[in-house]
Amino acid sequence: MTALRRFARNRLAVVGAVALAVLVLFVLVGPLVYPTEQVATDLGAANLPPGTDGHPLGTDALGYDNLGRLMIAGRVSLLVGVLAGALATVVGTLWGAVAGYVGGVVDAVMMRVVDAGIAIPAIFLLLVLSTIVRPTVGMMIVVLGLVSWLVPARLIRAEALSVRTRDYVVAARAMGATHRRTVLTHVIPNTVGTVVVNATFQVADAILLVAYISFLGMGVQPPTTDWGAMLNDGINYIYQGAWWLILPPGLAIVIVVCALNFVGDGLRDVVDVKGRTA
Repeated sequence: MTALRRFARNRLAVVGAVALAVLVLFVLVGPLVYPTEQVATDLGAANLPPGTDGHPLGTDALGYDNLGRLMIAGRVSLLVGVLAGALATVVGTLWGAVAGYVGGVVDAVMMRVVDAGIAIPAIFLLLVLSTIVRPTVGMMIVVLGLVSWLVPARLIRAEALSVRTRDYVVAARAMGATHRRTVLTHVIPNTVGTVVVNATFQVADAILLVAYISFLGMGVQPPTTDWGAMLNDGINYIYQGAWWLILPPGLAIVIVVCALNFVGDGLRDVVDVKGRTA
């Protein structure tokens, strides 16, 4: 049975993949199909309920069309989440592969660095950094990536400890392969299953962290917005009955995070089967 068929047997994974595809089309193609004004404010059309004056999801406190805002904000949330997750995966993979392959004192020192980083809550680091540097999209990607690489590092290090004793790695070293070549061509490629699975969870975690920071008002600054910033803007009006300012971005965050976790579980099933049959 192929890997694709094994993935397809996990119905939640398929649902997650379809949901992700729909969301990506929504945020990328949606603004082209449903263009809206997201720069100039219109206070006369502020906080209109859904269905009023051609606004399917109503408007926010500045008169922006909420459906158009949801699409534009989704671009930022997904962009930051995907790139921050990719950065965390790359850094964590390299760190963990080197630590596991070299072993000994180097491994001990490198993993103590990881342990110290894990002991500090990521949200606390993000809050501190957001008060030091201006939270632009690029800065959010770098900061989120550099506080999220610790868990991948531990996972890949465990894989590398196993891989380094296998015959093909020992043979490569006996034939004079450099440590760098051995790590890049033998150790890391044989941990790719774990890397890919963990990457989906890293993206989900990054999207949640972006939402946390932006909800606290320390994320990307206007006119740029993301789903967390929409929640932050809407919470002030929730007691006035403006539920449409909270529900759409909240549902978008829940759907994308659940979808990524479903896909990750499906990929993990595929990797686990491959590991048992190898």
